[in-house]
Amino acid sequence: MNIGEIAKRAGVSRSTVSYALSGKRPVSAATAQRINDVIDELGYRPNASARALAEGRTRTFGLVIPPASTRLTDVQLAFVASVVEAAAVHDHDVLLSPSGGDHDRSFERIVTGRRVDGVILMEILLQDPRVERLTSAGLPFVTIGHVEDPAASWWVDVDYAGLISRCVRHLADLGHSDVVLINRSDELVAAGYGPALRATTAFAGTARECGITAHTVCCPDDPAAGVACFEEIRTRWPEVTAAVTINEAALPGVQRALHSAGLDVPRDFSLTGVIADRLAEDFHPPLTAADVPAGDMARLAVDLLLEQIGDPSATPRHSMLAPPITLRSSTGARRRA
Repeated sequence: MNIGEIAKRAGVSRSTVSYALSGKRPVSAATAQRINDVIDELGYRPNASARALAEGRTRTFGLVIPPASTRLTDVQLAFVASVVEAAAVHDHDVLLSPSGGDHDRSFERIVTGRRVDGVILMEILLQDPRVERLTSAGLPFVTIGHVEDPAASWWVDVDYAGLISRCVRHLADLGHSDVVLINRSDELVAAGYGPALRATTAFAGTARECGITAHTVCCPDDPAAGVACFEEIRTRWPEVTAAVTINEAALPGVQRALHSAGLDVPRDFSLTGVIADRLAEDFHPPLTAADVPAGDMARLAVDLLLEQIGDPSATPRHSMLAPPITLRSSTGARRRA
């Protein structure tokens, strides 16, 4: 069933049916009622392409994800799934596009190809050329994370600095005097990845305030790297009795290394950080952590993007989330010699 058949049955032109469906031009009440009666009788629903054409929109969001060669973490996967779900609630589709590495052309097609009404951009750097490109193109966008000077952009972020600071204070309260931050990879830190740099600054600053010794180590995002990273910690700083981490992909390897070293958690070693709740629950024992609210972040990002699309002149808004630290079983008082 199509608009032509509806027009024929209602005794009007195709353009009149189109105007009645889109609201772009006024149609008399009697004509609109006749068209609606035919639509109800036939059970017609305009397809997505026709509806988008009538509205002047694609009803599609672009979601720019890390490169396909990069293994997405649990938080990232949960976020992607939640964006798709949140967009569907508003009858929108999501077009995934990798960014970085050899994927510049894919990102440029998103920006210039009129395929999407707006973009949600993941994994933000403090100085991010993608943000500058989207701004110059005038395409509505929301970032997950924020650039160094975020006042002019729309964004959703987790307060990594505040949460890492609370994790350090928690360990200090338990008597730990030598702690280590297991950060993301050297490459991400060198590129200016916001959460990694904010975590580093907050970790070092809070440790100084608490009078404890702090060390930092960068770790690639995979379990094997987690094993090597923990072995390096034990070799370089055997006095360390607790760790804070934002690297959830390395956690399974850290767990294996703790077991291989014969260290009981939390009797011999405490571990905490900012981690997806499912992974924290699966850790043995369950991990004391600030649970990253991927679902909330996705819904907020979609809402902000829809607001921006609906009113391009709206003042940029943002949301900084600070989830509570869930006390589980991976942290305990420092074992005295």
